[in-house]
Amino acid sequence: MKYKEFKDRIQKYPVFSTSQLGVFTDNEQVLRNQLALWHKQGLVLRLKKGLYVLNKEDRKINLSRPFIANQLISPSYLSTEYALSFYGLIPEKVEDLTSVTTKKTSTFQNDFGTFRYQHIDVGCFLGFIETKDENGYPFFIAQPEKAIVDFLYLNLAEFSEVRPDIFRDSYRFQNLSELESRKIKMFAEVFGNKKLLRVVRSFCEFMKVE
Repeated sequence: MKYKEFKDRIQKYPVFSTSQLGVFTDNEQVLRNQLALWHKQGLVLRLKKGLYVLNKEDRKINLSRPFIANQLISPSYLSTEYALSFYGLIPEKVEDLTSVTTKKTSTFQNDFGTFRYQHIDVGCFLGFIETKDENGYPFFIAQPEKAIVDFLYLNLAEFSEVRPDIFRDSYRFQNLSELESRKIKMFAEVFGNKKLLRVVRSFCEFMKVE
């Protein structure tokens, strides 16, 4: 198959995987070899092993990084530092896209940036919503309260001493007035971790004075 023919047929897909190649040919191995060559030539970009997009000039769909983050690992949702920045709960702009998943902790680097995933148990995989990027494609992201709980849980080792002012001085949390402490405590309870509950109680005290 010529690249132009493949490009014309694949352009309607935002991403494509090697598992889809059988739809386009009776000789899947030959197309896999061609795909490897097109990747070397820069005609297709590899997001991770087996997952690709067309190069910027040839693809008709502009991909957002949040959408890609959900495609790299499923199930997953954006959370922790990226979600905190997304909601303006910390002042820093976070470049790496941070997510949580029920699968193993992993990191991917590609032409779109760095994508980090941290493992949580299946019973804690909740508290996220579906929203849409600027192109109308869906992605999952934690609710603000769950992003905070995920962050605190995955950084518990940093909280040897739980003082309310640590959330301002060390982590620079801000814009907390719209958050619901009830939801924060509810999300924390599903982790079944006593230290997390202590840290969350301290965080909720911090919220009252901010």
